[in-house]
Amino acid sequence: MNDAAPARTDGTRTDNRRTGGQILIDQLRIHGVERVFCVPGESYLAALDAFVDVPEIQVVTARQEGGAAIMAEAHGKLTGAPGVCFVTRGPGATNASAGMHIGFQDSTPMVLFVGQVARGAADREAFQEIDYRRMYGQMAKWVGQIEDPERIPEMVSRAFHTAVNGRPGPVVLALPEDMLVERAGVGDARRFREMQPAPPPADMARLRSLLMQAERPMALLGGGGWDRQAVADFEAFAQAFDLPTAVSFRCQAYFDNRLDRYAGHAGVATDPALNERIAAADLLLVAGARLGEATTGGYTIVRPPVPEQTLIHIHPGAEELGQVFQPALGINAGMKHFAAAAAALDAPQSVPWGAWRQAARSDYLAFLRPHPVPGDVQTGEIVAWLSDRLPADAILCNGAGNYNSWLHRNFVFKGYRTQIGATSGSMGYGTPAAIAVAMAEPERIVVNWTGDGCFLMHGQELATAMQYGAKVVNIVVNNGMLGSIRIHQERDYPTRVSATALRNPDFVALAEAYGLHGETVRTTDDFAPAFERCLAAGRSSLIDLEVSPDAGSTSRSISQIRDAALARQRPVS
Repeated sequence: MNDAAPARTDGTRTDNRRTGGQILIDQLRIHGVERVFCVPGESYLAALDAFVDVPEIQVVTARQEGGAAIMAEAHGKLTGAPGVCFVTRGPGATNASAGMHIGFQDSTPMVLFVGQVARGAADREAFQEIDYRRMYGQMAKWVGQIEDPERIPEMVSRAFHTAVNGRPGPVVLALPEDMLVERAGVGDARRFREMQPAPPPADMARLRSLLMQAERPMALLGGGGWDRQAVADFEAFAQAFDLPTAVSFRCQAYFDNRLDRYAGHAGVATDPALNERIAAADLLLVAGARLGEATTGGYTIVRPPVPEQTLIHIHPGAEELGQVFQPALGINAGMKHFAAAAAALDAPQSVPWGAWRQAARSDYLAFLRPHPVPGDVQTGEIVAWLSDRLPADAILCNGAGNYNSWLHRNFVFKGYRTQIGATSGSMGYGTPAAIAVAMAEPERIVVNWTGDGCFLMHGQELATAMQYGAKVVNIVVNNGMLGSIRIHQERDYPTRVSATALRNPDFVALAEAYGLHGETVRTTDDFAPAFERCLAAGRSSLIDLEVSPDAGSTSRSISQIRDAALARQRPVS
C-alpha cells in the first residue's frame, strides 16, 4: 500500500494518493474492524486486493451471501460494534437481504458494502445492476452510494456513526467498481464514536414518581444498545425497587434469569401466566424494546395506541416513541445512560408490590420445569441439562422454528449476550451466527440449537467453520418436518397437511463429510455422553437429535393440537 505521504498530528493523512479500494480498507482499520465476512465478487476486486496490505483485518469467506450477512449481524449483536459484510452486486446483494432484515428488526449495528456496476454503465440495467437505495430502503437506516473516492472517509464514517447511534441498525454502502480503482489524495476520518442521549433528570424523577404510585408494576427489557454494564445497572435498579422484570422476544439474556426479580420472557412459548400478568399490570416500564408483535402477543396484552397500563417507554430512537404506543412518559435515551440513571435513583424503604413480584417469580419457576412430550427424547430435560452443565458464559445461538420453544422455556440464561437469536424469526440464522460468535469468542463454548429445516438453509456454512477453526456444537432437533408450520396447519386445517414434511439427509454423515465430529442421539440418556464427546473433539461437531414428530411444543403434542381443532369444528348437537 502507498503510505509514503506524511500523516498529520491527529493521525489523518492529507495528500496520500491511494485507490478507492485502499482508502476504503484504511477506513475500516481506523474504525477498529478486526474481521469482515464476505463472498468475493468481481465488482469489488480492488477492495479485496487492498485487504492484502492490512493483515490485521481477517477476511472470512462464507459459502453464501446470506450466511455472510448473518455472520456480520451476529458479530454486531455480540460485540456492539458494527459487523461488516462485503457482497457483490445483484445476486450477492439479494442473497444478503435476509441478514439485513434481521439486523433492522433486531436493532443490530452492521455495515454492508455492496459492489456496484461502473458509474458509466449506471441506469442501463447493466450486468447484475440494482438500485440499492430502492432495494434496501426499508431494511436499512441509510443506503448510500460512493460516487467519488475522495468522499470514502466521509461516507464510511457516516455509515459507522449511523449504525451505532440512536436506534442501532444496518447501513448499506454501494461501491461502483470503477470508483474503487480510481486514485485520490484524501485525508482519513477519525474512528467513529457512539453518542447516545442521556435521560433528563426531570424525566427520571417523573419515572420514579409514576413507579411509586403503582401497585402492579412490570419492567420489560429489549432492543439494542445495551452492554454488560447497562444490564448490571438495570439489575441493581430492579433489585433496589423490588421490580419484577421480564424480557422481550429472544432477549432472555438481558437480565440474569437466576435473580429473583426475573419474571420470564414475552414472546414465543411464553408462560400464559406472564402474559396475563403483563396485561394486568398497572404500570409497564419498557426499556429498549419496541413492543413488537411477538412481545405483545399480537398487540393484545399491550394494546395500541394508548395502553391500559401506564406506559413508561425508554428508547434510543426518538422516532420510536409514540409511533405505535403513546406513553404516559416517553424518554429518548440510550440504554447505557438510562440504566446508569435508574441505578442511581433513591431506593424506597418499602414498596406495596412485594407479593406481586414474588408471585411473578413463582410463576416463572413453575413454568421452567420440563413438560413431558411423546417419544424417547425429552427435549425439555435435555435443555435443562444443558442449562445446568454449561458454564455461565456459554453462548447459545438459535434460528427460527417451534424447536426453539424448549430453549426459550427450559434454559436459564445467566449473562448478557449468552443468547444470540433473531427476533425477526428468520430461519437459517443459528448456524452462521454461531460460527461468527465462535470466531469472536474462541475460548467460550458456543452451541447452535437448530431445527432440521432451519439447519439446511445455511448448513453449507459448516465448511466455513472448519476452514477458520470455529468450534461450535451444532444440535439439530430433527423431527422430519417444518414443525412450526405443521402446528399451525393442525390448528387451523386439522389433518390437511401440506408442504411441511421433510426428507432429510444423514446429518451425521453430512457433518463428517465436512470434517466435523458427529453423534446421533435417539434417547434422553444418550445425550449427555454424546455432548461431552463433542466438547472433547477439539473441533466443530454435530448432534443429530432424533425427536418424535408428535412432540410439537413444550406443552401439547401435535396430535393433541389436532384433536382440539377437530373438536372445535364438530357441530354442536
